[in-house]
Amino acid sequence: MIQFEVNDMTCGHCVGAVTAAVKDVAPEAVISVDLAERAVRVEGVPDADVVEQAIREAGYSPSRKA
Repeated sequence: MIQFEVNDMTCGHCVGAVTAAVKDVAPEAVISVDLAERAVRVEGVPDADVVEQAIREAGYSPSRKA
């Protein structure tokens, strides 16, 4: 599982945009978003860099969590 902190994700629209961005590059991904914690968890994706770049291109600033 890959985890990101996305501090500029602040509303339901943001959750939808981040989810759509990840699904665009990794349709097989299982995505879990916790808006209160500003956390995005992605499973089933071999390349975390691709996911991170997709979130950035959607206009957000993800940082990978250990």
